[in-house]
Amino acid sequence: MTAQSLPLARRNRWAISFADLLLLLLAFFVLLQASGSRRDAMLSQVSRQFGGQPMAQGAALRAAELFLPGEALLSARGEAQIARLARRFAQAPAIEIRSQGADPRRQRFDEWDLAAARLGAVARALEAHGVARDRLLIRGLDQAEDQAGQGQWIRIAPGRKFRS
Repeated sequence: MTAQSLPLARRNRWAISFADLLLLLLAFFVLLQASGSRRDAMLSQVSRQFGGQPMAQGAALRAAELFLPGEALLSARGEAQIARLARRFAQAPAIEIRSQGADPRRQRFDEWDLAAARLGAVARALEAHGVARDRLLIRGLDQAEDQAGQGQWIRIAPGRKFRS
């Protein structure tokens, strides 16, 4: 190496470190995406490693176990499960309700309408069991490709209210 090219090589060392950092971040996000159903647990562990508070764990329930087949009407068993969850999350500042997947068995609704109606039914049941309406957050429908054929899942978890 010549004397003139040595300072240039030293000045560009940061680029290699920066590229390594970007590759590590890319690998982390690829693993995060690939983890699928274990995503919340993995994010909770990463948060704890960096001194953060653990994420509140929720409940993932198969819609087929909560509702009458092809309907948005809670079964007696589903009503009991929602009542237990209302008591469990009574002190949470907010309760987040999400839907994942779709139920292929339907009668009067298509898949989207059925999934949305079931989210509303869960929210109304939580409200009937003492959860204030302004604490309920319906976050939406996720048509996860990795869960094709597994039916609809309803996830109920403590959440945070956004300030308006």
